[in-house]
Amino acid sequence: MMDGSLFTDLQPQLAEKGYARLCGQESFALLKTSPAEWCRFTRSWDDLGPDLYMADGGRYRRRRHATFRAEKGRLTRLPHQPHFQSRDYNPLNGDVQRWFDPVEQSTIDNDVMQAIFAFCARIFNMAGPQHVEIHQFRIEARAGELGRPTPEGMHRDGVDRVFVMLIERRNVREGVTRIGTPQGQELGEFALAEPGDAVLIDDHRILHGVTEIHAVDPEAPAWRDALVVTFVAEP
Repeated sequence: MMDGSLFTDLQPQLAEKGYARLCGQESFALLKTSPAEWCRFTRSWDDLGPDLYMADGGRYRRRRHATFRAEKGRLTRLPHQPHFQSRDYNPLNGDVQRWFDPVEQSTIDNDVMQAIFAFCARIFNMAGPQHVEIHQFRIEARAGELGRPTPEGMHRDGVDRVFVMLIERRNVREGVTRIGTPQGQELGEFALAEPGDAVLIDDHRILHGVTEIHAVDPEAPAWRDALVVTFVAEP
């Protein structure tokens, strides 16, 4: 069951600003999932395959991907398919059918993921059928190679609504989220710093991007794990 007052506060923020933020404690209060389920959920980020489509030649990104059809509160997983973005939205990696390893079914079935689906369906007011995509990202920072969460820079995803949640930051600094408008107005910047920190975005009105991450200790593993869920109304 979700915290009604928190939920009610988010709706006007999203309508007025085009985005709304949640700190980790607020996310966990809304999702009402157990610490054990959260731990099982986050462990799935330790098994992501490499993103082999980076046009900048980088090998700093790992990910899994899955697609769904959502209608009347039911979510149906679709056969595995490539992720595609127009170059209009992704000038670096657009106009390419990109095949990534599928999200594990155990991750989809986890109570955390199911609670996120339910939360997004309510907050985004998805009245009709929706095309939904899930992306698990791990951005790594290594000696001699920075991690770039959004190498395409400030961008729109080419969808209707976007949910982004930080899963973990390990031995990294920077990675600041920036928010702006398609007209070039800067609306602010903030860090998703703690597990569960999240932002909800109206993709028609808001550009978003994340700055490079750097290892605090270059001799130790360093990464930023995030979940991105996108929604597009079907015709």
